[in-house]
Amino acid sequence: MYPKKQENPLSLFEQLESEVRSYCRSFPTIFTKASGSKMWDESGKEYLDFLSGAGSLNYGHNNPKMKKKLVEYILSDQITHSLDMATAAKKHFLQQFNEIILKPRNLDYKIMFPGPTGTNTVESALKLARKVTGRTNIISFTNSFHGMTIGSLSVTGNAMKRKGAGIPLQNTVSMPFDNYLDEDFDTVEYLERFLEDNGSGVDKPAAMILETVQGEGGINAARFTWLKRIEEVCRKWDILLIVDDVQAGVGRTGTFFSFEPAGIKPDIVCLSKSIGGYGLPLALTLFNRNLDIWKPGEHNGTFRGNNHAFVTAAESLEYWKDSSFEEEIKEKADIITAFLHDIVNQYPEIKGNVRGRGFMQGIGTDVDGIAETICREAFKRGLIMETSGPNSEVFKLFPALTISKEDLKKGLQIIEESVKAVVVVRKKELATA
Repeated sequence: MYPKKQENPLSLFEQLESEVRSYCRSFPTIFTKASGSKMWDESGKEYLDFLSGAGSLNYGHNNPKMKKKLVEYILSDQITHSLDMATAAKKHFLQQFNEIILKPRNLDYKIMFPGPTGTNTVESALKLARKVTGRTNIISFTNSFHGMTIGSLSVTGNAMKRKGAGIPLQNTVSMPFDNYLDEDFDTVEYLERFLEDNGSGVDKPAAMILETVQGEGGINAARFTWLKRIEEVCRKWDILLIVDDVQAGVGRTGTFFSFEPAGIKPDIVCLSKSIGGYGLPLALTLFNRNLDIWKPGEHNGTFRGNNHAFVTAAESLEYWKDSSFEEEIKEKADIITAFLHDIVNQYPEIKGNVRGRGFMQGIGTDVDGIAETICREAFKRGLIMETSGPNSEVFKLFPALTISKEDLKKGLQIIEESVKAVVVVRKKELATA
């Protein structure tokens, strides 16, 4: 008797869900459970999660402290949805964020709750910059990613994503990011030449928007000196500086805000993803007090009053009450950095280079398609990670900041096994070619 043919577990999704789905193509299984840095599928197979919701789960899945607070809140029939009305949950979050995050960093920002997504905080930042300055142009940078709505797409570099808009994306100019050509080419001098030359065709912008570490663009980390010089250019020309910290913020690069080590103070900061703590939708737009010229309701969103996210977000800030969590992140980040350099040295066949900082690192490779192949091999071995870069040429590591050293090292071992397996196959293919 022939064994019964196994049904494709994803057939229902393929039949009913739009072709726009993406992550389920890279990780073709049905997940049922998650805890900390681990996920399980319906067959019971365990996976280590080095994706962390693309940076939305910096504190891991179902963080027990946040879960406890959230369950207590729900069971006591407190407010779930409130538009932007005042609630006890919002009050507590605002107090915690101001006392634990802003004041110790000498930041006096007003806090705005746009719609609870990364692209919405970017949209609000762009609108505010144009409203304040009366100018329309925005300068963004090569390989940037700022979101998928029209305004955010206009300052995003990826050609495939931009094409999805279906209309011309206007009122923006793209300038070369740090090291876009090579480390000796002064991209700040290049940018400023456009500003000072009346024949450049580039109008004085309302703002410049950047990521200090470009996530989707290839884990490109700007040098602190470059960031400082960009801030100086903005001050000189009366241009607002927007830092998109949606993915690089909330500890992902080692400090709460990714721009802290550079010693800069942006005029506007965009936060989302892990600011909710538990993976619940939440976004903040922070800006200098003198920029707060909004009229009531001029930028709003039905779900900006996500009280469940206020509860978990406030609890997540407990990690930042002293320096111990930040020190722990640095210690584990050093392990990641050392491992990645070892991989590049031990496997020259991948033609790799280490990118990023903190818990936002990866290896870029000059060998076409190899980063994607390594990610597929890792998934077979029980590790979830993804690629980034305009040609998916980087495999990136985004473990939870709370991951144990044991699980971190286990995940790194799987990555090495995956790289080794891919290199062995490649050698055989080249030998028989």
